[in-house]
Amino acid sequence: MSQNLKFAVIGGGSWATAIAKMLCVNLPEISWYMRNDAAIEHLLKYKHNPNYLSSVEFDTNKLKLTNNINEAVEYADYLIFAIPSAFLNAELEHLTVSLENKIIFSAIKGIVPETSLIVGEHFHIQYDIPYYNIGVITGPCHAEEVALERLSYLTIACGDPEKACTVAKSLSSNYIKAKISDDIIGTEYAAMLKNIYAIAAGIAHGLGYGDNFQSVLMSNGIREMRKFIKKVHRMKRNINDSAYLGDLLVTGYSVFSRNRMFGNMIGKGYTVKSAMMEMSMVAEGYYAAKSAYKLNQGYGAKTPIIDAVYAVLYEGKNAKTVFKKLTESLD
Repeated sequence: MSQNLKFAVIGGGSWATAIAKMLCVNLPEISWYMRNDAAIEHLLKYKHNPNYLSSVEFDTNKLKLTNNINEAVEYADYLIFAIPSAFLNAELEHLTVSLENKIIFSAIKGIVPETSLIVGEHFHIQYDIPYYNIGVITGPCHAEEVALERLSYLTIACGDPEKACTVAKSLSSNYIKAKISDDIIGTEYAAMLKNIYAIAAGIAHGLGYGDNFQSVLMSNGIREMRKFIKKVHRMKRNINDSAYLGDLLVTGYSVFSRNRMFGNMIGKGYTVKSAMMEMSMVAEGYYAAKSAYKLNQGYGAKTPIIDAVYAVLYEGKNAKTVFKKLTESLD
């Protein structure tokens, strides 16, 4: 990998912090945009992000920290976006510099609400970025385990394999293994959909369903995902690969999963608003459930789990009643 290529991380949350940590292992310098001035000041003084993954210590000589997204974009050849999809459009409205010739990788696991597009499609359609300059960073991988330097796996998808390899090498280390894929759209949709299934797993847990039901739910979830993605983008893919099934399992079962946590609170009787207020992080699956449900009105895939989560979160249906009905449609 050429040492002349420059990377910028866009975002200040846990996943952005984890990506910055991974990049700093291999690169002499990165730019890191976060809009929180206090977090930047704290990072410069104490060498860690005060709000997310605070155990990760940075060599601040390797960081070009900025609260100006234009400075980060202007600095870098490769831009890695790692902010909640619900806030992406608002952040991009601050752009005054061009994205032309920039290589954009999304580490965002959701749909942009304003356009109902996955992030790669959003950049392609709204900003005219060619698909060969767009990529996706997906799991199975939790930021918290990156912070602990536990062995983790990434999938880097891009239409241009050389660019995918560049990002894979820049993120790899003795505890990070990264492989490449050419399924940009499929992996990004899978990263979005698995958050909905994780909410379903959390709701089921909150309602008192056990491991036996969870295994059936996840089994049906991966089949439902395959049907949905096949409708969106038909190509040869193995849905049992770690980018799809592996990412679904870790999000559905892990104690680090914010989507499962959110669903668990809903299952225990919290309202959507109160669950969101209690959590300090965004549950991407909440926004994804609405987008996936609306998109599927046109695709017509059979998606009882997505339908159930949508009914609970957006139609105010009783979770216990909805999931009792859902159990009748699973096998």
